[in-house]
Amino acid sequence: MPVRALVIDDSAYNRVTLARMLESHSGIKVVGTAVNGEDGIKQVMKLRPDVITLDLEMPIMDGFAFLRWLMANLPTAVIAVSSRSSDRSVFKALELGAIDFIAKPGGRVSPRLEEIQKDLVGKVLQVGELRMDNLKRRLQEEEEAAQPSGPMPEGCAKGIELIAIGCSTGGPPALQHVFQHLPLLPVPIVVAQHMPPTFTRLFADRVNRLSPYTVREASDGDMLRPGCAYVAPGGMQTEVRRLSEGLQVRVFPAGLSDLYAPSVDRLFETASDSCGNRVVAIIMTGMGDDGAESIRKVHERGGKTIAESAETAIIFGMPGEAIKTGAIDEVVPLHDIPGAIRKLCTG
Repeated sequence: MPVRALVIDDSAYNRVTLARMLESHSGIKVVGTAVNGEDGIKQVMKLRPDVITLDLEMPIMDGFAFLRWLMANLPTAVIAVSSRSSDRSVFKALELGAIDFIAKPGGRVSPRLEEIQKDLVGKVLQVGELRMDNLKRRLQEEEEAAQPSGPMPEGCAKGIELIAIGCSTGGPPALQHVFQHLPLLPVPIVVAQHMPPTFTRLFADRVNRLSPYTVREASDGDMLRPGCAYVAPGGMQTEVRRLSEGLQVRVFPAGLSDLYAPSVDRLFETASDSCGNRVVAIIMTGMGDDGAESIRKVHERGGKTIAESAETAIIFGMPGEAIKTGAIDEVVPLHDIPGAIRKLCTG
């Protein structure tokens, strides 16, 4: 059965173009369109689609109000379609329950819209792997106020030098949860989250405001400092290198053959090369198998490994593939990941 899609956008041009792009794949059928959130509610109740592409900026009822209604009444997979490449609002949409986002090139109505076809089709097709119950549970749990993080521990009893985290679809809200609940440890953190350029910097700025960690997008040559977290830039590759004065991140353009940029495998492998048994690698929600090959190397060299369990992962692809390698020390739900990290780092 094809994936049944609903397109919600106030631009007639965008509705027609998005629908045409989706139906270019035999595995997708566009069952309807809507001009705003209010119309979207009517269409959802009538058509019960498998996935919705959602414009965020619309008259009468915008995408955020629609998302709140949808997740409270008929939880459905949503891919937010952002109108500006620097739009911070996509992270609000992800917090409200969207599983992923696409940035429209060139503005709200653009003849370049078809540039996103491959990415959009790929994200819609992954709906079959979505664990909607886990998403509903996460939204319910996050209605509760975040608990404050504890003070920085006095030392790092087990000699851990680096925490490396990799994730993809469903990752931004999961990472935000980890950073809000992880006590401030005297260890640097490097994150590889599959995300387009520009958005990684915006995401780092957002988490920095919500976390006791100093969080920023990584820049080539940054020396890794305790209590700081570095988000790998979108569209680039990020590696960890050891110098005489400490650990450093190297950031450079992705190759034409690179499937992921940033690559979790590239981060984990170089972190393992640089830190040996003094690294903790965590693989979280995401589509595909990025990180599985390298996490085996982390384990073989004595590093510690954690994978998010099927209980909470929005898409279990990346953690599931990592678990299959037999190289995972702990498989835990999202809410237990901060505690598992702290225990490995401080004893």
